Amino acid sequence: MESIAATLSLKVQHLEIAVDTKSKDNVFVNVKVAVQYAVIPDKVPSAYYKLSDPKAQIKSYVYGVVRSEFPRMELDHAFQSKDQIANAVKHQLCELMLDYGYDIIGALVVDIDPDRIVKAAMNEINAAQRLREAANYKADADKILQVKAAEADAESKYLAGVGVSKQRKAIVDGMRDSVQGFGGVGSQDVMDLLLITQYFDMIRDMGTKAKLPTTLFLPHGPDSVGHLRAELKNQFASKKK
Repeated sequence: MESIAATLSLKVQHLEIAVDTKSKDNVFVNVKVAVQYAVIPDKVPSAYYKLSDPKAQIKSYVYGVVRSEFPRMELDHAFQSKDQIANAVKHQLCELMLDYGYDIIGALVVDIDPDRIVKAAMNEINAAQRLREAANYKADADKILQVKAAEADAESKYLAGVGVSKQRKAIVDGMRDSVQGFGGVGSQDVMDLLLITQYFDMIRDMGTKAKLPTTLFLPHGPDSVGHLRAELKNQFASKKK
């Protein structure tokens, strides 16, 4: 006489396990591991008679592997090393469960879930790093703008100086040519005339440009031009000294 003691499914079975552990930097996390396993057809008696609760045994082994591997890693490194943890789980389970008639098909670290406060701190660190990078980029951009503006201003002033120099040279040449027919007129008289001309050009610009004052108080007597010429000559002479 024979009787069937039990039946075992040869299908691949799925088991999810949650392990509480901590990382090398003392952060407590909940690690979720998924294990796919199946009974080896040639070892059905061992699978039935050697283990009374194969799921509990698999969970125990997973707890041991995760709690031995995870504390060796810092939290940031652990997120990047899920495959390493999963491979360690699969390797250990394959060796241990083979004698019991079970084949470990795969192991996968589904999730690493730290405490809510730790998550918030990590988000703040990430946000601070991004803000610092953004500030650095903005500072570099502002620096480039300031350098370019300074270069443009220097070039503009240089060109303006060149233009003024050429203008004055042309004025001096024109005045020299125009007074050559007068006797007793020297280069100093030409320079005095140039100063007077420049002075009146400045007065004209002050009266016509919107950003400059439009009300001026000037001497208006008959000898004002003579006094003005003497004053300008004395001022330029004192500056040269």
